[in-house]
Amino acid sequence: MTNKKLCVLLFLIFTTSLSAQNIRLSGTVFDAKSGKSLKFANISVANTTMGTAANSEGKFILKLSKGNYTIIVSYIGYKSDSVSVNLVSDKVVDFHLQPIPIRLNQITVIPGENPALEIIKRAIEIKHARERKLNSYIVDIYFKGWIKTKKDINTRGNGFSVPFGGSDSVKSKITGIAENESISYFKKPDYHKEQIIARKQSANFPSTINIVTGGRMTQNFYDDELQFFNQPILSPIADNALEYYYYYIVDTLAQNNTNIFKIYFAPISNSDPGLYGNIFITDKTFNLVKLVVHLNNAANVGGLLTKSTIFQQFAKFNGLYMPIDYRLFGAMNYLGIAKFSFAVNTVMQDYQINPKIEDGFFNKAVVTVLPGADKKDSAYWKSTVPTPYTAEEKAAYKRIDSLEAIPTTFWQRFSFLSSTISINDKISMSGLRNIYNFNRVSGHAMNLRLSFQDYFDKRLYATFKFGYGFADKKFSTSLKSKYYLGNYRTTTLSFDAYNTITELFGESDYYNVLTSTVLSWFTKYDFRDYFYKKGFKISLKSEVSPVLKLGVGFINRSDYSAVNNSDFSLFHKSRTYRANPSIYESKINAVTAHFTLDFRDYIEDGYSRRRIWRGNVLPIISGDFYFSNKSILHSKLNFEMYRTSIYWRISTFSTAVLRLNVDGIYTNGAVPYQMMYALPGNINAGGKSYSFRTLGINEVFGDRVASINIIHNFNDELFRLLKIPYLKDMRLRFYLYLNAAWSNISSESKSILPRTYQTFQHPFYELGFGIGQALLPIALEFTWKLNYRGQNNFVVGINTFAF
Repeated sequence: MTNKKLCVLLFLIFTTSLSAQNIRLSGTVFDAKSGKSLKFANISVANTTMGTAANSEGKFILKLSKGNYTIIVSYIGYKSDSVSVNLVSDKVVDFHLQPIPIRLNQITVIPGENPALEIIKRAIEIKHARERKLNSYIVDIYFKGWIKTKKDINTRGNGFSVPFGGSDSVKSKITGIAENESISYFKKPDYHKEQIIARKQSANFPSTINIVTGGRMTQNFYDDELQFFNQPILSPIADNALEYYYYYIVDTLAQNNTNIFKIYFAPISNSDPGLYGNIFITDKTFNLVKLVVHLNNAANVGGLLTKSTIFQQFAKFNGLYMPIDYRLFGAMNYLGIAKFSFAVNTVMQDYQINPKIEDGFFNKAVVTVLPGADKKDSAYWKSTVPTPYTAEEKAAYKRIDSLEAIPTTFWQRFSFLSSTISINDKISMSGLRNIYNFNRVSGHAMNLRLSFQDYFDKRLYATFKFGYGFADKKFSTSLKSKYYLGNYRTTTLSFDAYNTITELFGESDYYNVLTSTVLSWFTKYDFRDYFYKKGFKISLKSEVSPVLKLGVGFINRSDYSAVNNSDFSLFHKSRTYRANPSIYESKINAVTAHFTLDFRDYIEDGYSRRRIWRGNVLPIISGDFYFSNKSILHSKLNFEMYRTSIYWRISTFSTAVLRLNVDGIYTNGAVPYQMMYALPGNINAGGKSYSFRTLGINEVFGDRVASINIIHNFNDELFRLLKIPYLKDMRLRFYLYLNAAWSNISSESKSILPRTYQTFQHPFYELGFGIGQALLPIALEFTWKLNYRGQNNFVVGINTFAF
């Protein structure tokens, strides 16, 4: 059976079953003595794999077809209750569970031994037995997440942002909700796949962000290593957990005539990232059945979390304990500027244990939004949601949807600080901070950018730029457009046209326009060089396989030199700007080709494919080829240019990550100066990642160049590992970097080069380190030249996005 047929068959089986389950059995679970609801109580259907869990108000919904059923409700510390029902229409049944006051046989405590440790040892053995028996599973998962803020969430395009500020006297409210239903597939050793069959969200969330499925969000505490906020955390029943956590028995409880140990645990060292809280393990069988835990301070990445609670329960299916829910509650505070809380509720039901799933069913698409997922009506959701909406959630949906229905004016979207101002959902313009810039060629310049997006079913995107320089008295215009083809927009047709001033070696310049404007105004230092460019380019790129993209194109460009036209500066009026260098003026017609090899998995969000980093995959490799010819293409020069780049991200240990970036260019024939490659350099006291800190902007360039940038970000792992006092608890970010380069210029290109040059006939090296605080987007860097010593043998710089 082909992969496609298997996928369709599984989906049809599931949806056929789902359509039959259209009767709702709902109710609330109470404590019989106090009358209080029992949140997250476990509800199961006898002799089936169906079930659900109550919400935070103790309310539940079961979707069933007509027939006779026995419904069982259980809760640790209470006597389970069951009721037989004959379902012919929707029905409400409440349960009142009796607390169990139990007295277990006294535990024998051997001097010097902790009885909790023996229980954990046995639980680890049972975990391995479970792993041997579990080969695959399929499960239906319902996911719901919400976010609470004091101000309403700002949304634009395919994203949203958390609002700043908000008075402490103002109560937080739910300002965004997303929910979906998915089918999750697993097979040993590590195959995972999720298919979203239905999704909906509050009106202020775009559907394209609703791709977080319960299967991807859920952490299974039967696994050795868990992931919280991209940080590996050890499970309390991991193989080496006894060396990492301490344990003691808090209480003994019961469920369904089974005695259960309530065990408290926490990391032995407060400086080690981990969990603390209570786990519940059955007596005699030693299965983990429930947990209520929290992230400790050391696991609180950047100190952002002010609260975190993880709740999970397990139930037996075909003799194996599987997760039946997963709930995560948290609150974050970024320097007092942005505060919000969030909740994730996931319910698993209808397990199929050890079904036969072919290996070929699993591919690069780890999450796929199936057709029709966004078209489910209210009747579908009423029959599908396994946990009822709370009163707060109902009110939030109503309030948000009504607010989004009110048209917003331009001035409501306007912000003095924003780089972009939305005119409506599909049109935006440049913000005030991007309207003005200054350089020594154009002088004072005014700019306007108009962007159009999501036209023709999210296929057409275009950006128009208009500008005028008051010193060179020239208009600048450009158009960039893309049209996406295919179900997941995997083929791109691009067309660009331009008649504008541009930065020399702009691809190697990592600083923003505001930086050069401010430096020119206050220090009379313009670190960029410029030239005029006119022409167009067209390209067609397509994913011909899940890992390979190919493309072809054509470039027509005419380049002209620019000269200084302004001497303006607020200060240092006696200084003069450095002369803008001449380029090799030329008209180039070139045929281009492109390839990208990308082995990462991806998410199919219903409109596009989003690549994700999952584990240590192979590097991303891309390359471009340019062919310019006088006789065939009527170009001014004959040359062939080959360019390549490699990017690799490798998780080394814990939260530490190594990143490798390689860039290369090789040419045959005479290449214009402005089309060569410059090593990314820096301004004085500045530093940018993947750049050479001891080299200046455009200081070293060539048409035969290779550069390597290696960064190893240790975060605060070294300080924790070495247990350095004070430093281990300061959440510092520490990284090392090594940059190397080789550069040369071919004899043909030298013959038309309009300026002097420097090359690295032997590899150039520099080595440095940076240190910063995890919450602050700034780091102090120290770099040494290892050879070619002269100027800037040692530099100190600041690395920040603000420059």
